[in-house]
Amino acid sequence: MNPEEFKKELRQAKASAILRTSDNQAARNAMDAAVRGGFRIIEFTMTIPGALDLIRDYSQQDGLLVGAGTVLTVEEARSAVEAGACYLVSPVMDPDIINEATALGVASMPGCSTPTEMLAAHRHGAQLQKLFPAPGIGPAYVQQTLGPLPFLNIVPTSGVTLENAGDFLNAGSFAVGFVKSLFEPEDIAVGHFDVIENRARDMLDAVAKVS
Repeated sequence: MNPEEFKKELRQAKASAILRTSDNQAARNAMDAAVRGGFRIIEFTMTIPGALDLIRDYSQQDGLLVGAGTVLTVEEARSAVEAGACYLVSPVMDPDIINEATALGVASMPGCSTPTEMLAAHRHGAQLQKLFPAPGIGPAYVQQTLGPLPFLNIVPTSGVTLENAGDFLNAGSFAVGFVKSLFEPEDIAVGHFDVIENRARDMLDAVAKVS
């Protein structure tokens, strides 16, 4: 899937499920719950043990678009795409990773915390700009940034919840990413995957209401 096709899919879905945990089997169980709840754009961080196996397995499932998160090196970018990732996400704005994503033909979403970083990411060729970490003023920050820079495609992640996701989207965010608010560590630890499934459904219902 080329970057423009992925952008269209993310724009339509409005949300992705982003998972970071320390156990591979728990990651499978948690992501399965999110998928049952309706998520079709999902991200495994490279910090998960066996992350490449997860990306490989889930990218072979019909209807799922799988990304690699916390990509910090060119080598990780290559390995993730070889495993089946169709987009790459980083916590920082690294031109080398953006350039590698371009060379590999996949979308890139570098982490940016200021308008300067977002503009630099855009100019380096990143189709999307991950707002990370999301500031305390949240939606207002997105709205104020897009005022002079309306061509940016800002995707807030950390700090996005069921309660404020709609506000972020109404402020002009391209999409949002749910991390801990979807995958509560305690729910994963005790195996409350039904809770994650129901939460996923509620989150997608909330973003679907935003026109």
